[in-house]
Amino acid sequence: MLRWTVHLEGGPRRVNHAAVAVGHRVYSFGGYCSGEDYETLRQIDVHIFNADTHKWSTPRVSGTVPGARDGHSACVLGKTMYIFGGYEQLADCFSNDIHKLDTNTMIWTLIGTKGNPARWRDFHSATMLGSHMYVFGGRADRFGPFHSNNEIYCNRIRVFDTRTEAWLDCPPTPVLPEGRRSHSAFGYNGELYIFGGYNARLNRHFHDLWKFNPVSFTWKKIEPKGKGPCPRRRQCCCIVGDKIVLFGGTSPSPEEGLGDEFDLIDHSDLHILDFSPSLKTLCKLAVIQYNLDQSCLPHDIRWELNAMTTNSNISRPIVSSHG
Repeated sequence: MLRWTVHLEGGPRRVNHAAVAVGHRVYSFGGYCSGEDYETLRQIDVHIFNADTHKWSTPRVSGTVPGARDGHSACVLGKTMYIFGGYEQLADCFSNDIHKLDTNTMIWTLIGTKGNPARWRDFHSATMLGSHMYVFGGRADRFGPFHSNNEIYCNRIRVFDTRTEAWLDCPPTPVLPEGRRSHSAFGYNGELYIFGGYNARLNRHFHDLWKFNPVSFTWKKIEPKGKGPCPRRRQCCCIVGDKIVLFGGTSPSPEEGLGDEFDLIDHSDLHILDFSPSLKTLCKLAVIQYNLDQSCLPHDIRWELNAMTTNSNISRPIVSSHG
């Protein structure tokens, strides 16, 4: 039974970021937030979320950092983080290259690829299943890597084999979710899941959850129990054990109720989706939901309840708002 179990505020306020989970830590790379002072930052930052303590930290990184970009994707194989695509600020075009980060040494490098590469795109997702990286969705241009005001939304899954460093061709899928960008994706039990996103042609934000089976190449919509996140895009989802950590993103302002870029709010919240909540977890949720007396509970249970309901305070203050 799926259930959202944790919702915390005060983390790094980010949009267009990318993240992976290594062990019990979530590594978040890049991204930005309107109103924060990024002019004084000397390099793109990396934040780490500890899934045991529910706390954030900021480590030091070195090596060759990928060129300035946003809308890129991230996935992990072992302790290596792969960054694909995005929109390159200096070249002013979509990207389809791949970088990797060694999370042991925190050093970045650029890798080469073979075969017919995935289309230039941003705001897509890339998910590692086995040694294969599955790229889905995103925004591209009908005529190539540069903007021509002819946006398309990629629904065809592309696969990159990390062993041979080659792009593979895949058969078409019979049923697809709505075309979208800025969604998030993760792999669980050999299957691919996507959540949320945005369709500019429909001017619609999503908060739906879909599952893709790479063997049968079929999609299925999933309906979790509990209260999930509001419709949003540009968030990140990472898997830790049997749990999904979702944080950040942006949504239409509730005051305006529109999807316009100038009427968006950036989120600092965090949600956890549990694929197999234990009886202990379900009991803790009941204590929270019905506001039951905790004084008779063991100290460790009270600590866990406090961790599940106490917001963080890592967010930097906002000095300006969307225009």
